[in-house]
Order: sequence, then structure tokens, then C-alpha cells
Amino acid sequence: QLRTSLAELTTKAISTTMTPRHRRALDGEVRMVMAELGKLLHELDPIRQPSSMFDPGNPKVIGRFIALAMVAQQRVPLATVEPFYGSGVYAIYYKGPFELYASISGSETPIYVGQAAPATSNARTAMEQGDKLTKRLSEHRKNIAKAHTTLDIADFECRALVVQSGWETAAEDYLIHLFQPIWNSETDILYGLGKHGDDPTTRANKRSPWDTLHPGRQWAVATKEDARTPSKISADLAAHFLANRAYQNLDAVLRDFVDELRQI
Repeated sequence: QLRTSLAELTTKAISTTMTPRHRRALDGEVRMVMAELGKLLHELDPIRQPSSMFDPGNPKVIGRFIALAMVAQQRVPLATVEPFYGSGVYAIYYKGPFELYASISGSETPIYVGQAAPATSNARTAMEQGDKLTKRLSEHRKNIAKAHTTLDIADFECRALVVQSGWETAAEDYLIHLFQPIWNSETDILYGLGKHGDDPTTRANKRSPWDTLHPGRQWAVATKEDARTPSKISADLAAHFLANRAYQNLDAVLRDFVDELRQI
């Protein structure tokens, strides 16, 4: 029956003139059937197959372990980070009383994670990488300090890890995947911390949600329209925290990290 159906489908597909949209739809359906047949083969095999193959050379796997190494670092006050050489990844944590952040305040879920690329792509030592992590953290510190009507820089801590050049992106990707930080643009809620400014007289950009919730940067104050209203931001945060529970301790972080490594 499968062979007959496949022959009929092949004949019809070859003889029919399809639009690009219909061709994409058929392609998607065929791939879904292929996946289902693959599952059937696995079920028919008396020897169980692993759900995945652990590949230590896979950049995503390496990024995962780099991210764990970053989480293992000590948290220090963002306001008092001393200069040091190196590029890599970092995380910023909130422990203050801002009501909308109550779900993550004081937890092990960072409010923002990021990376700092080396000064030269082939840098092999921390000194060659330059003080990139320091500069990035300092930039965030200054932006947060400008929002003093809603945020207190004393309520922020950070972790940082100097990483061999070229691996910072893979580590950042996993940190975002694991923690879903609300200030990262990837979560599409409170993006805007990393913006460097717009000229409202020449650009039509709207005020970022971060600047709407935390006014203080002068170029953002001059922008006339919000990308999202405060009520919309509040609703988005509530939905996000309902779907993404904060990690209250490092044990919980490690447990999820280990669970994702298991072959089923």
C-alpha cells in the first residue's frame, strides 16, 4: 500500500504544475511522512536506538559546557567590577524590589546575558583579547545607572567567564536557551538595553521597551512613541514568568543542565 501510494504521488507530482507555495507545502508534508516512517523503523527494531548521539566536537555541546563554567563563577556587584583582560560571556542578575521583576529577583536566573568578542578574532591569550568583558559590563552599568528612577545599580550582580576566542557565541546561545533572560532581544519582551541611541529628528525608530520601563537615557526620552505600552510589557512579563519558572538555586540549574544531556 505504501509503495502504491508513493508511486501515485510521484506520478501526480511530476505531471502537475505547482506554484512555489504548493511545492513548499508538498515538501513539508513529504518530510513529515519521512519522519513518521523513521519513527516506525525505530519501533520495529528490536534493539533500542538512543535519542541522540553525544558529539563533543559539536559547537552547541561545547557552548553548553562553557555556559556551565560561567555559571560556576562567583557573582560580584556590577557596580564594582574591576578591569581585567579577556573576552567571553557574562550574565547580569537582579536582586532589587522592582515589582515586575519579583519572579527573578534574587534568583539564579539572570536578567540579561551577553558576549564580548575578542579585539582580534585569532587572539590566543586574555591580554590579546583585550579588556572586552570589562568594557561591555561597564557599558551596561552606565546604562542601568541612568535609569535611577526605577533601578538601583546596587541591586545588580554579574558573572563573567573569559573564553578561548571563537566560542563565545555558542556559549551565549545556550545561556539564552536555558535562562530566557527578559532583557535579551531573543525573548522579545524588554529589548533595548544594548541600544546606543537614535536621532529622533532623522529616524522613525520607536522607544524600546527597556527605555519605556526604565526612562533615563536622554536620546530615548526624546523619542516620541513607545514600541510597546507599559501595560503590554507588564502582560508580556507575566506570561513569560508563567511559562519560564526562575531558577532559585544552582542545584536547579545543574539539574536541568544534566537532564538535557540524557539520552532517552
